[in-house]
Amino acid sequence: MTTDLLQEKFDHIFDADLISEISEKGVFKTFKQNEIIIDINQPLKFIPLLLSGDIKILREDDNGNELLIYFLEAGETCAMSLTCCLGTTKSKIRAVAEKDSSLVLIPVENMQIWFHNNASWREFILQSYQIRFDEMLDAIDNLAFMKMDERLYKYLKNKAMLHSSKTINIKHQDIAEDLHTSRVVISRLLKQLENEKKIKLSRNKIEII
Repeated sequence: MTTDLLQEKFDHIFDADLISEISEKGVFKTFKQNEIIIDINQPLKFIPLLLSGDIKILREDDNGNELLIYFLEAGETCAMSLTCCLGTTKSKIRAVAEKDSSLVLIPVENMQIWFHNNASWREFILQSYQIRFDEMLDAIDNLAFMKMDERLYKYLKNKAMLHSSKTINIKHQDIAEDLHTSRVVISRLLKQLENEKKIKLSRNKIEII
């Protein structure tokens, strides 16, 4: 099943020889919703390729408060873990399963070898850097230029798109932690968005209108 997922998600990206090598060298693992996949300060000996599910990438301040940086979807990898692997440093991010997810973990040594001798892998890595860089610029713009209600509404729309559903099952506290603010602020702004007829609220559920 995991090999079939690898073929399905990456057949159009990697050549046949590389997919065969990934199947042989990679370690297939599954993670339940909210399980930590990579933690801050963890030595990284692998990079994750996401086969199914979604992963959120978080940073943490000195007080233990988390800030959402970006989401990973099936068929993607985490550029920040790539950087840590290449520099043989500890992880600077936390990767958490947004929902039940399956991954293939690529050992660092194989990642480096393939970067030099496989064009499809090299292009994938470089594109991953570009996508994540653009997303981080977007996150910085959100923090610097968007008001909290705009950030919240964009966050909800991204969540809905990620889950392919207009209804999101989430607690106000979880949103507050992702956006690095308080539950009280989020609850007030959600009510404001509901009054503007952009969303509909019910217990632990939000519907995008």
